[in-house]
Amino acid sequence: MTLFPRMNVRSKASDRAELVLGEDWVAPEGVVDSELRAGRQRRGYISLNRSPLARKIITFNLLAMIVLVAGVLYLNPFRNSLVVQRETGLVAEAQLIADVFEAQLEGAGPVNFATGDGIDVQSTTAGLELPPGVELLIYDATGQLIATSVGMPRAPQEEIASLRRDERSTVITDLLNKLWEGIAALLAPVNRAEVAPRPEDMAKDLIAGAVGGVTQVHTGRDEHGESTFTVATPIRQNGRVVGVAAVASYAGEINALVRVEREQVLQMFVVAIIVSIGLSLVLASTIANPLSDLAAAAELGRDKNARKMSPSRVRIPDLTARPDEIGRLSGAMRGMVAALYERIESNEQFAADVAHEIKNPLASLRSAVGTLRVAKRDDQREKLLDVIDHDVRRLDRLVSDISNASRLDSELVKEEEENFNLLKMLGNLSEYLGQEAKSKGVDFITDLPAEPIEIVGLEARLAQVFVNLISNAISFCAEGDAVRIWARQRESRVLVVVEDTGPGIPDQSLSNIFKRFYSERPPGQFGEHSGLGLAISKQIIEAHGGVIWAENIRPTDADITSEPLGARFVVGLPI
Repeated sequence: MTLFPRMNVRSKASDRAELVLGEDWVAPEGVVDSELRAGRQRRGYISLNRSPLARKIITFNLLAMIVLVAGVLYLNPFRNSLVVQRETGLVAEAQLIADVFEAQLEGAGPVNFATGDGIDVQSTTAGLELPPGVELLIYDATGQLIATSVGMPRAPQEEIASLRRDERSTVITDLLNKLWEGIAALLAPVNRAEVAPRPEDMAKDLIAGAVGGVTQVHTGRDEHGESTFTVATPIRQNGRVVGVAAVASYAGEINALVRVEREQVLQMFVVAIIVSIGLSLVLASTIANPLSDLAAAAELGRDKNARKMSPSRVRIPDLTARPDEIGRLSGAMRGMVAALYERIESNEQFAADVAHEIKNPLASLRSAVGTLRVAKRDDQREKLLDVIDHDVRRLDRLVSDISNASRLDSELVKEEEENFNLLKMLGNLSEYLGQEAKSKGVDFITDLPAEPIEIVGLEARLAQVFVNLISNAISFCAEGDAVRIWARQRESRVLVVVEDTGPGIPDQSLSNIFKRFYSERPPGQFGEHSGLGLAISKQIIEAHGGVIWAENIRPTDADITSEPLGARFVVGLPI
């Protein structure tokens, strides 16, 4: 579809554009149907059970939030960072313990951890103050366990207030934490040992590598799924490995830290969920409720049209003060409804005009037929037969023109626009219609530019317009008169003018000649025209975004009462 009726829809002016939330706009009394107001009262400000759109907005916002939080918990970058930090810390701690043993070794004396030559391993191990959850194991160069801190009494750990960990939690976050742990176990199940691993078992796989002179690190899990760390580092004497210090940590401090971090994330998740639901409800009220009002107004109009032969006018709520798409939609729907009612009223008026125009020849026919029955002379009968023939042809012409006019709107929409040379079309029409003018003794003058003027439109329909204008000009001219057609390009428009030296147009008829069925003809041409030609021409020109008007040609603009020298029709089309 290429051509549409040009509608100029004006929305309500607003000095200050502001967002209208939900039911904040107030319609004037009598503008909105009582059914629509009752529906708003039943619905309330927010009604999820009546609005699928509101439910979708809230659901999708919650899904986005859940996916975001689940992704953060599932990827768990905080845990990975803590694991790396804990491994690094235990390596440093194991190397410091190894340095303690190395500091007690003599530079060149023999060392045997098993017999105690060169160092007292047990007393040194017992003298070390180890953090809670950390066990120390000392092996000799053959991999035999010499000493361990397992089971040894330990001095109370000094508590540093500034390093105290906040382990507070809430019922909601505990519940969400358990839920997350269950989901995580299903998505990534952990292979948990049935028996708690001993420090010796945790370190035995690392001893061989540490005896070879390389610090070994291993991270695993105990029977509760808690993280365990093991580090084994060599103890050297003059560069020779004489033993291994292994540090094992299985107290689950990483999981405790991760739990605290998860608690904070879940708390923020709960707050974000509440805020998201609140904002979603507000957003749903600003979108779903106005759309519901627009749909309800349209449905009310549809139901009324179905119930009544003469329905009341459909009233669309005025939301044009909203600076968003809903305001545009409201303005478009109001303009569309106004255009539809205008078209309905135009069709009703057209139907009334058609009935009136058809009644005139029918009345003449009825009178002629009735008179024919009682006429006695042949000349009277012949005259009545001529009247009947004239009225029948008039009816045929009238019905054909009415049919063409009624189909014009749909045909203008269906036909495809194309680029064509307007001057070439006018030249062809002038050549054809010029012969008709000459046969009537009328001079035909053309004044067209040499350069082509290209426009986009329906060539056949525009040709119909100019054929009608030129034919009308010729029909009003007597022998010795002249018809002139000329065209000029004015910036982004082209003007095509058809002038004649006929009797001109009566001043009182200038505003009516483009109306349907209006005809101002000489007495000898009565009944030969339907009065639809100029109305159809105006409709075609306006469908192309152009203008058309008529005026009289006067000898001077100063004296508007002077007799016209002819008539002028001007057509303006966009280029």
